[in-house]
Amino acid sequence: MNAPLIEGLYREGEPIADSAAPDVPIDRMWTQRQFDAKLVNPANRRKLDVIIVGTGLAGASAGATLGEAGYNVKSFCYQDSPRRAHSIAAQGGINAAKNYKGDGDSIYRLFYDTTKGGDYRSRESNTYRLAEVSADIIDQCVAQGVPFAREYGGLLDNRSFGGVQVSRTFYARGQTGQQLLIGAYQALERQIGAGTVKMYSRHEMLELIVIDDGAGPRARGIIARDMVTGEIETHLADAVVLASGGYGNVYFLSTNAMGCNVTASWRAHRKGAYFANPCYTQIHPTCIPVSGDHQSKLTLMSESLRNDGRIWVPKRIEDCEKDPREIPTEDRDYYLERLYPAFGNLVPRDIASRQAKNMCDEGRGVGPKVGDFRRGVYLDFRDAIERLGEDAVRNKYGNLFDMYKQITGEDPYQVPMRIYPAVHYTMGGLWVDYDLQSSIPGLFVTGEANFSDHGANRLGASALMQGLADGYFVLPNTIRNYLADGPYEPIDPTHPAVIEAQDSVESRIQMLLGISGERSVDSFHKELGHIMWEYCGMERTEEGLRKAIDLIRSLREEFWRNVRVLGSADTLNQSLEKAGRVADFLELGELMCIDALHRRESCGGHFRAESQTEDGEALRNDDEFLYVGGWEWGGEGESPVLHKETLSYKFIELKQRSYK
Repeated sequence: MNAPLIEGLYREGEPIADSAAPDVPIDRMWTQRQFDAKLVNPANRRKLDVIIVGTGLAGASAGATLGEAGYNVKSFCYQDSPRRAHSIAAQGGINAAKNYKGDGDSIYRLFYDTTKGGDYRSRESNTYRLAEVSADIIDQCVAQGVPFAREYGGLLDNRSFGGVQVSRTFYARGQTGQQLLIGAYQALERQIGAGTVKMYSRHEMLELIVIDDGAGPRARGIIARDMVTGEIETHLADAVVLASGGYGNVYFLSTNAMGCNVTASWRAHRKGAYFANPCYTQIHPTCIPVSGDHQSKLTLMSESLRNDGRIWVPKRIEDCEKDPREIPTEDRDYYLERLYPAFGNLVPRDIASRQAKNMCDEGRGVGPKVGDFRRGVYLDFRDAIERLGEDAVRNKYGNLFDMYKQITGEDPYQVPMRIYPAVHYTMGGLWVDYDLQSSIPGLFVTGEANFSDHGANRLGASALMQGLADGYFVLPNTIRNYLADGPYEPIDPTHPAVIEAQDSVESRIQMLLGISGERSVDSFHKELGHIMWEYCGMERTEEGLRKAIDLIRSLREEFWRNVRVLGSADTLNQSLEKAGRVADFLELGELMCIDALHRRESCGGHFRAESQTEDGEALRNDDEFLYVGGWEWGGEGESPVLHKETLSYKFIELKQRSYK
């Protein structure tokens, strides 16, 4: 590419656009697309192979649905069972526009709330479809036997989540993700039993196979490593689906499971898939605070707790060391209720997180000091217990309270919980069009692994909604438009592109094992996480981001010179697994900082200190940054290339977000 370097960091390429969405009114768009998409007759489906990487809600539901439709599905996960996918950790609920409470909800309101919550940085067509499909998800899950909470009369119950003024969140106490995943898992296992899905557990995708068949490059398979035997395997198909989740573990400390990684997406990115908006990361406001340098992950406390819990800090710094039960109401600052009276404790996550940081920066944080600061605020159920009774609170949140007590040793029925923001979710991901197809034909991306639905900030209880919408309803209706042109030309395992992919995986493994340096993989990951949290976390500045880029580049150079990976390649080797993942995080971290640096505005979870209103809220710059930033891999040692997809708002008024 001959385009000039911008700020010495990246180049700008041709603009991109979503050409898959029909040009009709938004409420007819999905119906029209389903009709326009080409069909595959049942007999031909048996001739078509689809690879799905990931068995969380998006991957398991897609595998079950495509298998039941008659396609030959190969499903991959690095866990020992699909049931251990990280979707199981989701707690609070799943949104759907059913208006069971009669409080004014609708498909359009869910669409509006999601778009506004994302600070007007999502694609209208995809977000509306998500809202439209949401009601079908609940019916599907109830039919599977998912034990949603019910009211006294037997009707499904709802509660509220942040960024909305209606109750649309369906839930199963504090373990909604687990119950939904069991439903998707049993559907997947049924197809495994029927022979339409072949399951490959303990397998990690390490490369995407892209082959040019004369009509252009297509995704035709993956290279995977059997994590038990170390064998490198080649798997070929007519299409590949990535449902491999987000990249929050680039920060080292996050609420994600320890194994969550970006490798599947990053390998696809290096093969030509655009990575969209990588700087859009979500910091969840209600997590158990960091307690010291010994931790390797953080624990989420469900956003549902903000329905009845009240968040506060002492008004006076000198009260921060007191027992919170000794601080009278008049000396407490219920700061979210004070600053945002219309939404109170149920403001969106990015706002609640930043305000918690602000309170602690003022010196009014609570709990033990970690370093020089107390990083915690109170989440208090005193008033809820007085109003509802302890039994009612226990019925709603009992497992969450038990989990908190087991981790902290404190009883939240007696003393307020202490919470602080932590990395939780990533709105960025591989770029996809309306059909969920990436910039590589034949490569489809679902769930958190794509960028499409949430803009710069995801509202609570929308991740489960997107994962199941994509897997059960969207992908099965769009991938057939691509598969209808198949079966594609069979690929010989000795094809040069296949051999090149195999060789690149094996040489990378041998390189990692052969460095024999002095530092552990975890030490590099922890240092990267510290850099990302300090300079590309809740608040970002131009100076900090430039410093982070330099630090990451130096760290990456040291990694490839001085990392120590123990063991061998032909057996179970967790050190080797982590090394490959951290190597990809080191490349992703730099791109995240470049993306955050180039986006000189604040929007949602991306908060640039240079771009804020007089009262400290995020200040967008729609004149310059009303676009999706799709980043193309520039090549080894080369600068990334930015492709812009202009966002057009035809059905929602574009305005500065306010929750006051």
